[in-house]
Amino acid sequence: MNTESLNRYLYGSKLTAYTLMRRTTYILTLLAIGLLIYAHGVVESPVRLRVLFYAIDGILAIFVIIYFLRILYAFERVKFLRRTWFEGVLMGIIFLNEVFTYGLNFPLIYNVFEGMGIPLSVELYRVVVSLYMLVLLIVELLETRVHLKTMQLKPSLTFLLSFILLVLMGTGLFMLPKMTNSPDGIRFLDALFMATSASCVTGLAVVDPGTYFTFAGQVVLLMLIQMGGLGILTFATFFASLMRQGVGIKQHVAMHELLDSESLFSTKSLMRKLIFLTLTIEGIGAVAIFLTWGMDVPFTNLGSKIFFSIFHSVSAFCNAGFSLYPEGLYTQPIRFAYVLHLVIAMLIIFGGLGFPTILDVLSPKNMRIRMQMPWKNWKMLSRVTIYTSAALLALGTVGFFLLEYFNTLSSLGFVEALIASFFQSVTTRTAGFNTVDISALTVPTLLLFTFLMFIGASPGSTGGGIKTTTFTVILFAVATTIRNKRNMEIGHRTIPHSVAYKAFSVFTFAAIINILFIFILSISDAQFDIIKLAFEQVSAFATVGLSTGITAGLSDVGKCVIILSMYLGRVGTLTLALALSTRAYSTAYKYPETQLAVG
Repeated sequence: MNTESLNRYLYGSKLTAYTLMRRTTYILTLLAIGLLIYAHGVVESPVRLRVLFYAIDGILAIFVIIYFLRILYAFERVKFLRRTWFEGVLMGIIFLNEVFTYGLNFPLIYNVFEGMGIPLSVELYRVVVSLYMLVLLIVELLETRVHLKTMQLKPSLTFLLSFILLVLMGTGLFMLPKMTNSPDGIRFLDALFMATSASCVTGLAVVDPGTYFTFAGQVVLLMLIQMGGLGILTFATFFASLMRQGVGIKQHVAMHELLDSESLFSTKSLMRKLIFLTLTIEGIGAVAIFLTWGMDVPFTNLGSKIFFSIFHSVSAFCNAGFSLYPEGLYTQPIRFAYVLHLVIAMLIIFGGLGFPTILDVLSPKNMRIRMQMPWKNWKMLSRVTIYTSAALLALGTVGFFLLEYFNTLSSLGFVEALIASFFQSVTTRTAGFNTVDISALTVPTLLLFTFLMFIGASPGSTGGGIKTTTFTVILFAVATTIRNKRNMEIGHRTIPHSVAYKAFSVFTFAAIINILFIFILSISDAQFDIIKLAFEQVSAFATVGLSTGITAGLSDVGKCVIILSMYLGRVGTLTLALALSTRAYSTAYKYPETQLAVG
């Protein structure tokens, strides 16, 4: 039977077959994910676990069969294979593993990893299968073009809800029995705190992630950091593409407004670029960290060393500041690993510059254009971001060096002290790692750090704070007012008054929220010094994660305040205000002017 005859034979049953395959895929995917979560987080019995994984392997086998049927019913089969190449690769791996494991009694995945010197534990295998299932669910939903009615919500409100959903999912997973090493499990409030801190890439912790969480719990923490680090824009684009067979003009406009990009259509392929850029930088960072651990850093096996490298690379680029060591990078084996510190510092800087700036400065296309036309300058956003970040980094480095040279840096040599000062200046910009004892810092240093944390990272980045551009616009607006100039100018460009209003709005919201929350903390946790409480609060709001060591000792009310602060700091005060605000019905009028004494 030739291809044309086969297509004619299958044509009559195509619609029924696709409907049946689609429904089967949805049901089995949800069932498999449920079984995996149950196996990861609850089941202890080896016999029951074996049964569960037999069931999951059976579901995977059905997925492979469905994929082959879809190839059969796709009348343009070569185009179908090209379009679904990624799914095809996944199915091929699963098919080979199933055939070798059950047909030839030779567990392919286990033997491949063991041959590479990486002992693949049962826990790691579960993680791999979980990731397969998650990817398969996404691919299947995209391939079958699910038509879901999009709720008529403001884009900003959708972003807020997406982070709440991520936090709640993380909280539920952390509360599963096998996620922690504690016999009693983790309290709901502590699970919520850790999930919020990871999703909002803050780094504050009420438990030690390296010892309190099991390997499965650490992987959940890593996934929350990665999903939270990719951020609001990627969430919005992903949900839009899932629900609307791509990104519509409404999503383009929303993302354009949030990015403040110069071109509306530059946001078209943003999700793909963001994910590719993130994974590339994190991958290079993981390799660099792997090579710079040092000989005296103990690891149980090669797999553990790889996982530690990936975890710290993702945590650094996403400006999360989580570490699997009890005292972070201040822990004894890596306290003096200065090359490692510099690698992590570079990842933090890239993560804090913002995706629009990185794409503008480092994308191969733009670099090629500037080589051909050297006079072509960076975009205004890139210039403001890079120059302001460099100035703040220099201020933090010099300030920390001078203030702490006879305190926390007293035992270090000049070069070592300079590297430690640079690292702490970098990490204060919303990353949260530390190579010195934060609790031993002097009050002037804590105040300097609080100032730098409040400013934070840059727009479109993985960091928090009011953002470098907001700070720059406020400074220029003040200078313009003092000089009695009509227009605010930056780099031979006029900045609209609306931008200055937005900057002052962000600053005002941030200042009010921080003052209010510090006031509440001074009542709920009066046992701590007000400077330490203010430092903790600003660190939470700016999603930094630096702490003087009081996080775990906070009262339940204090923890709730910090949780809310981390969330508000991550989604952005302006985004929250826009989501909760109501638009004016009309702005086509103006009341008579009046004078008001100011200052």
